[in-house]
Amino acid sequence: MAVYVIVAIVIILVVAVVTALAAGNVSVQKYKREEEAKVGNAEEKARVIIDEALKTAETKKREALLEAKEEALKNKNEIERESKERRAEIQRYEKRVLSKEEALDKKADVLEKKEAKLNEKDADLDKQKKELAEIKNSHLKELEKISGLTTEQAKEYLLKSVEEDVKHETAVLVKELERKAKEEADKKAKDYVVTAIQRCAADQVAENTITVVQLPNDEMKGRIIGREGRNIRTLETMTGVNLIIDDTPEAVVLSGFDGVRREVARIALEKLIVDGRIHPARIEEMVEKARKEVDSMIREEGEAATLEVGVHGIHPELIRLLGRMKFRTSYGQNALKHSIEVAHLSGLLAGEIGVDVRTAKRAGLLHDIGKSVDQDMEGTHVQIGADLCRKYKESGIVINAVEAHHGDVEPESLIACIVQAADTISAARPGARRETLETYTNRLKQLENISNSFKGVDKSFAIQAGRELRVMVIPEKVSDDEMVLLARDISKQIEDELKYPGQIKVNVIRESRATDYAK
Repeated sequence: MAVYVIVAIVIILVVAVVTALAAGNVSVQKYKREEEAKVGNAEEKARVIIDEALKTAETKKREALLEAKEEALKNKNEIERESKERRAEIQRYEKRVLSKEEALDKKADVLEKKEAKLNEKDADLDKQKKELAEIKNSHLKELEKISGLTTEQAKEYLLKSVEEDVKHETAVLVKELERKAKEEADKKAKDYVVTAIQRCAADQVAENTITVVQLPNDEMKGRIIGREGRNIRTLETMTGVNLIIDDTPEAVVLSGFDGVRREVARIALEKLIVDGRIHPARIEEMVEKARKEVDSMIREEGEAATLEVGVHGIHPELIRLLGRMKFRTSYGQNALKHSIEVAHLSGLLAGEIGVDVRTAKRAGLLHDIGKSVDQDMEGTHVQIGADLCRKYKESGIVINAVEAHHGDVEPESLIACIVQAADTISAARPGARRETLETYTNRLKQLENISNSFKGVDKSFAIQAGRELRVMVIPEKVSDDEMVLLARDISKQIEDELKYPGQIKVNVIRESRATDYAK
């Protein structure tokens, strides 16, 4: 029984396995058919895509070919157009060259004809010169026969007669000049006095000659005067300045040409006013203290000037004299400021032309050192300044620059010329000295008008701030000899009609030109 059961189970299992295999085979066949169907569809789509791609590529190829053909045609047209333009331009150039060649040929023919004519004229001139020489010789021989004198004897006779005439005219001229000099002596003397006053005092309202000291009240005026005027007399005697006590409220005026003395008097008077004890002994004490203060101030100003300019190693006494120049003016221009300005200008000019800048500044700073003591010593400030520089062992270049800055001696170095130019620039610029701009411009116009009034003058220019007058003359109307006389006549007329500081250089220029052509 058990065996039957097992057999039955086995049979059932076999049947189940067979059934399962059959079902699986059916499923596999179905899946295979589905996959084959998918593969067939994919191949169909691939064929379609390939066909479309081929069509698109063909279309693109045709379009590219068309564009290439169009571009090639366009380039061909452009090249043909440029070629036509260039051919046309070349033709124009050829025409111009041909026309120029024709013109040159014509000019060459004309020049050849002119050259031939000139050669003929040269030959005629040579012939005429020979004829003139022969005629001259014959005339001289006839004159010698008529006069009974040789050529040399005639020359000697003429020179002697001319010499006598010149002597006579010179004598007459000298007498006339003496007469005019006597007539103008008073006028000249007044001009000299006025010039001296201007140099020392300039305008009376300026700080050059007066100093105003403010008072706390008008009662102080009486104390300054003192009993029977002993205080004011002591103060004037000790300081060397005049005290002007007038109706000006709460003010005393100190008057004097010496700026140092005026400064001593001012400081002493201010100290006395503050102290309140005003009597002769106290005045003497305060004046002595004020002198010491002014001396200290002078040294400080001199040292400050050397530091500002950048010049070192100057003798202490020269530094003190530089400080004194703070209280010195010339035509209203402060002497110390002028010297500092000249030093800076000299340094700039020296740097431009490549010479020693320090030496140029040193010479510029010391060029007017004589003005610090020229009111106490005999001689010009140029001579005094040169002597001071020699005394305190300045270099020869500096001494020569001091001597030559007004043209008293010839400059021996470029630095001397630089200092001369810098001094002119500083003194002549508008506004530097007590001279209005209108007066300055009028003087320039007058200079040009004077030179233009002479016969033969073409143009004239006032340059270097009126320190030089450059006159251009017409060479056909003014010879070389006449040019010298013209310069002298213009200078004399300027001296007679104008007033000016320093000197004016009259430079007459006569230019001749000769033109020729290389063939």
